[in-house]
Amino acid sequence: MDKITTRPWDSAEHLKTDEDIAAYLDACLEEAGDDPAFIAEALGTVARARGMSQLARDTGLAREALYRALSPTGNPSFGTVLKVIKALGLKLHTEVAHV
Repeated sequence: MDKITTRPWDSAEHLKTDEDIAAYLDACLEEAGDDPAFIAEALGTVARARGMSQLARDTGLAREALYRALSPTGNPSFGTVLKVIKALGLKLHTEVAHV
């Protein structure tokens, strides 16, 4: 039997357009529930897809600080989240939750 070689899935490799990114973040927000680390990691994935160095320049934050804040164990401030979202060319909006 032939050996199958696999590699870890990286969502960042598949986020090519602004629409891809918006759909990905919408899905993550829906899935996250009340888990802020999930959202921070999702923003980190988008940041890697766009380029962390460019995002650091656009936000005025250090690249290392962004990697740390947007990691699975990161805990970014809401101000950092807003800066990242703005630098990515995105905006937050709300809608009524029908539970």
